[in-house]
Amino acid sequence: MAELEGLEFGKSDFVLLDEVNMEQFMENLQLRFEKGRIYTFIGEVVVSVNPYKQMDIYGKVAIEAYRGRELYENPPHLYAVADAAYKAMKRRAKDTCIVISGESGAGKTEASKYIMQYIAAITNPNQREEVESVKNVLLKSNCVLEAFGNAKTNRNDNSSRFGKYMDINFNFNGDPTGGHINNYLLEKSRVVQQHAGERNFHSFYQLLRGGTDDMLSNLHLQRNPEAYVYSKEGASVITVGHAEEDAMKVIGFTSEEISSIYKIIATILLLGNLEFECDGEIVQLPGAGSVSHVAELTGTEPETVSKALLYRTVATGGGEVIEKGHNKLEACFGRDAFAKALYERLFAWIVGRINTVIEVKNYNPALHGKNTVIGVLDIYGFEIFDNNSFEQFCINYCNEKLQQLFIELILQQEQEEYHREGITWQHIEYFNNQIIVDLVEQLHKGIISILDEACLTVGKVTDTVCLETMNTKLGQHPHFTSSRLTSTVLCLPDVVFLSHFVPCPPFQFAALIHPTSLHLPLLPGSADPVLKEMWPDGQLSITEVTKRPLTAATLFKNSIIALVENLACKEPYYVRCIKPNDVKSPVLFDDARCRHQVAYLGLLENVRVRRAGFAYRQPYARFLQRYKMTCEYTWPNHLMDTDREAVEAIVTQHGFEGDVAYGHTKLFVRTPRSLFTLEQERAALIPILVLFLQKVWRGALARMRCRRMRAIYAIMGCYKRYKVKSHFFEVERRFASVRSMADYGKSVEWPTPPKVFCMRLTRLTHVSFRWRARRIIKNIPPSDMLEVRAKVAAMEALRGERPDWGFGRAWERDYLANPKDCPQSSSNFMRASKDLKSKDQYSQILFSGSVRMLNWFNNTKDRGLVITDKHIYKLEPKKYKVHKKIPLDSVTGLSVTSDTDQVVALHTATQDDFLVYLQRGELCPNQDRIGELVGTLCDHFKRVSVTHTSACFLHVRSRFWPLRLRNFFF
Repeated sequence: MAELEGLEFGKSDFVLLDEVNMEQFMENLQLRFEKGRIYTFIGEVVVSVNPYKQMDIYGKVAIEAYRGRELYENPPHLYAVADAAYKAMKRRAKDTCIVISGESGAGKTEASKYIMQYIAAITNPNQREEVESVKNVLLKSNCVLEAFGNAKTNRNDNSSRFGKYMDINFNFNGDPTGGHINNYLLEKSRVVQQHAGERNFHSFYQLLRGGTDDMLSNLHLQRNPEAYVYSKEGASVITVGHAEEDAMKVIGFTSEEISSIYKIIATILLLGNLEFECDGEIVQLPGAGSVSHVAELTGTEPETVSKALLYRTVATGGGEVIEKGHNKLEACFGRDAFAKALYERLFAWIVGRINTVIEVKNYNPALHGKNTVIGVLDIYGFEIFDNNSFEQFCINYCNEKLQQLFIELILQQEQEEYHREGITWQHIEYFNNQIIVDLVEQLHKGIISILDEACLTVGKVTDTVCLETMNTKLGQHPHFTSSRLTSTVLCLPDVVFLSHFVPCPPFQFAALIHPTSLHLPLLPGSADPVLKEMWPDGQLSITEVTKRPLTAATLFKNSIIALVENLACKEPYYVRCIKPNDVKSPVLFDDARCRHQVAYLGLLENVRVRRAGFAYRQPYARFLQRYKMTCEYTWPNHLMDTDREAVEAIVTQHGFEGDVAYGHTKLFVRTPRSLFTLEQERAALIPILVLFLQKVWRGALARMRCRRMRAIYAIMGCYKRYKVKSHFFEVERRFASVRSMADYGKSVEWPTPPKVFCMRLTRLTHVSFRWRARRIIKNIPPSDMLEVRAKVAAMEALRGERPDWGFGRAWERDYLANPKDCPQSSSNFMRASKDLKSKDQYSQILFSGSVRMLNWFNNTKDRGLVITDKHIYKLEPKKYKVHKKIPLDSVTGLSVTSDTDQVVALHTATQDDFLVYLQRGELCPNQDRIGELVGTLCDHFKRVSVTHTSACFLHVRSRFWPLRLRNFFF
């Protein structure tokens, strides 16, 4: 960090001052302010000086520069402390808080807004819709709360007139899931009275100047703020917007709720203009119009409004209810009390309504991980006016409590921890304001207890009696005095002085003990649902409602104690805001004014403690757990006797021996540079370790997957074998008796095979078919085998081609020698065939029959066709003389038609093809002999012609003339 800013800008960390004294501290602070460096570190504490001008040090570029960086990597900035708190929350799953303190006008509200914007910008990188919605509501809630809780003062144009503590909840990913807002002590007296030059809350002027004409008409309002008693102070110079309505819509306020809010604000403005008149002892409201307007806006009756303003209802000890009329002073006071209570409850209702929207819903730690929190505290600073009332007393008391927390956490506890851990340490003196806190809140003796006793005393307690009681009990206290104890201020009979960090402010004693609440039975019966919700005690009886509640001071004390306890259980980060001057000048640096703020904020003591102390401390086990990977002796686990020895090994390896101290249970690191070096090395090693772990885990996953796959395949193999065996057993059961069946199992249905066996089922059925065929063939006589083989060959050649090819009849083959088919010429053929057999020496006649032949001249003649195992003969009819002889081995194929005709073409190698028509004999006039001829020739060539074996099934389909032929080549 020191390297990023030159010496001309001063020291960016007050710890780096040459000498720690007020003069050098102020010189460095003024130099940085004049050079435009409004932020300076004190260790992890950010000191912020209000620049009173716009600074170009925010926005996306600056956010990216500080995102994920260590605290001392960049120049001092609010973003640095916001990122440090966010990283501590995310890395260590520890709740953190950012405490923003300083007096009014020092820039606390703006600092809190920049911190909120930074946290919103660095979270939810995946742009999840539900997270973005939460972020928008959290950011827009600031706009709404500023409109209703901020006002222009003489010191600050946008002064927070209430204290705000916001918890932002994060899931295990570091994304915001919701939040909760606590508000403390709204300055409700501002509603009815403002100091000269100051204004009422922004909401009044935003309604009057920003509302539409129709809206103002419906609310019975004028656009001029000077027309109303409660808003006329400071109304001449007004610059307002109307963005709170859009913000309320984004948050989730309904149109009806927004309308009710504006009605309440209008009611308060109209109440301020009500005047009372006295008619003897009776107080009256002269104008009925304003009362009717108030009744209309509050959803009540005009008579009820008048009665509530002119009378008060009191319950006696016996349960009797009495109505007592007001005098004019009491009526005016009651009207103002009504207006203050109405606005106070409106503000509390708005905060509660926002909380219902942003609260964490449906969160289960078992499912969503630990819910961590970052708290942001933006609360009023010390205030000193000419006339300091009850609000200033509570505000300064609150700041004393926060200063006490700062002292305990930063100064006292740190020095006590050094002593407890055995670290050599020179004690640093500082002022402990616990004595002032006790002066205010101590039981029975504190100022708040004395004020409570005065309020609980029966009868009217005068200021003099109460002040004397306080003087009696606190007169010897070194930090308390009053006008009756100090002769120099006897001209101020009702003033109390408290001496503490700020200059001794005078508190008007009457303003501390006047009644602060008045019961009005008006609004619980309102028809407006928002007003009814704001007065939940409306259902109670008058005797229950009028029971005395806790005083405002006690309620505020309890809430501040709870706030401090809440902050004490979180890891704190501080932003200490300083106001450079009282005239809001961007160039004026009031040394005396700033010196006083530095003194009461305890910044000089903080520098001394931080400079003499250690920037970082961590138990040995946690330090070792985070940085053990940076040392070879401690990764992955050390073998030393204690964690301290392992931590010493890490420190020694990195050469940090002179920058650390070893306590009994913790390691103390003096400068952040050493820690930053460790973080850098750790960040460089994390990707390597992640890759190693990924490799090991992927290997483990692969081995588990391999074992699982092996098991799966083993189970699958066993299951497949089981299914195959089951299938075989079923086949064996079904086909057990097929030998004795007439069809040898042809009618038996095969069981459905498993998928793994589907490919082999075809082979198995083929084997079954062959077995069945063999069984059938065994029963055929040898003399019929020649005919069976021919029919099989014909079936293979003609199946599906011709409708009938003579499968169902007996094949005679030698039809010319059959007397039944050729009764007149069979004897002549027998003699001629004997002569041919003796001449050509053939073994058998394959086929013979009468045919009609077509010659090349388109003439037909009857012939006898004889096919032997050696030749094909064309014979003359009747005498059967050989007309032509063709060698059988010259035949290459034959062609037949797909119709029922008996035409066949014989193809020869010498291209001496011839076409014949097989004539039917007398044996059966309708016989189809084409199949017999084709089957006989195919079977013959298959059995005896080895050279034609590979071609005996070769056939193509052709078209000759108008016929579709079936061609067979041998």
